[in-house]
Amino acid sequence: MNILVTGAAGFIGSTYVRTLLGPDAAGISRVTVLDRLTYAGTVDNLDLTEPRLRFVYGDVRDARLVGELMAEADQVVHFAAESHVDRSIAAAKEFVSTNVLGTQTLLDAALRHEVETFVHVSTDEVYGSVETGSRAESDPLDPTSPYAASKAASDMVALAYHRTHGLDVRVTRCTNNYGPRQFPEKIIPLFITNLLDGHDVPLYGDGLNRRDWLHVEDHCRAVDLVRVAGRPGEIYNISGGTELSNRRLTELLLAACGGDWSRVRHVPDRKGHDRRYSIQDDKAQTELGYRPRHDVERGLADTVEWYRRNRDWWEPLKHREPEASVEHAV
Repeated sequence: MNILVTGAAGFIGSTYVRTLLGPDAAGISRVTVLDRLTYAGTVDNLDLTEPRLRFVYGDVRDARLVGELMAEADQVVHFAAESHVDRSIAAAKEFVSTNVLGTQTLLDAALRHEVETFVHVSTDEVYGSVETGSRAESDPLDPTSPYAASKAASDMVALAYHRTHGLDVRVTRCTNNYGPRQFPEKIIPLFITNLLDGHDVPLYGDGLNRRDWLHVEDHCRAVDLVRVAGRPGEIYNISGGTELSNRRLTELLLAACGGDWSRVRHVPDRKGHDRRYSIQDDKAQTELGYRPRHDVERGLADTVEWYRRNRDWWEPLKHREPEASVEHAV
């Protein structure tokens, strides 16, 4: 089986490729990675010596290239997306273009070449801020940021291809990921790398915004369960099962890095900052047998240790991306 994985030079996609090519994988003859290598993607995340792995540099909006790759693919897992909320607030055009038009380009090619299964990876941010309770897959979408709106639009386009054309589309919506190899603009790697360098960490507003945290390996295992055993036309929420305020998250990272609260610098809240995200993942648990395996405190400590041991991976990225030292997204 040949699986096309888009955006797999990034944090989550590259972890998924390692899952596909790991010792528990079966029936995978080739994994083709399509990635444009934007600032958040690097081939260093991939083992290019793996004989079953093929890397192709390119854009999901390139219809000719996408068509060529889709003609060889049996299944598609679509991670490629612009995903940084702060950047979408400052300049939304690239988010709409990549996340919506890129998805539509892939879907057209998948339909034309009769691909077996198309897994579209999305986010819990499409549901918007949740004051109480948790959102189910059938709940209405209420995105706040241009990023979340572009992902909600791409979800709807993907599901429309199932309902209109009968294409086997399956959508996943995950909570906030963390783990090794996350680009240091997001809150956890930004705070870890700042603390390891002896710098302060910027905490938005009162620090009481709440997120559910999902280890990237748990997320990728769930995505593969959806690919293998999910139902066409269905949406599957994927949760880590641990909700933390940003303040509590900061406390855990300070402790893991040997810092204290004097290292925290409060900064003005960003525009439209959703207060809380929360989703139900009963469907993934009941239908697919999904359960998160990583305890968040142990997972965060292990993540800190990975960044401590792998400065050669993240230091060049921070030097390449100076604004990563002052902004974060959750």
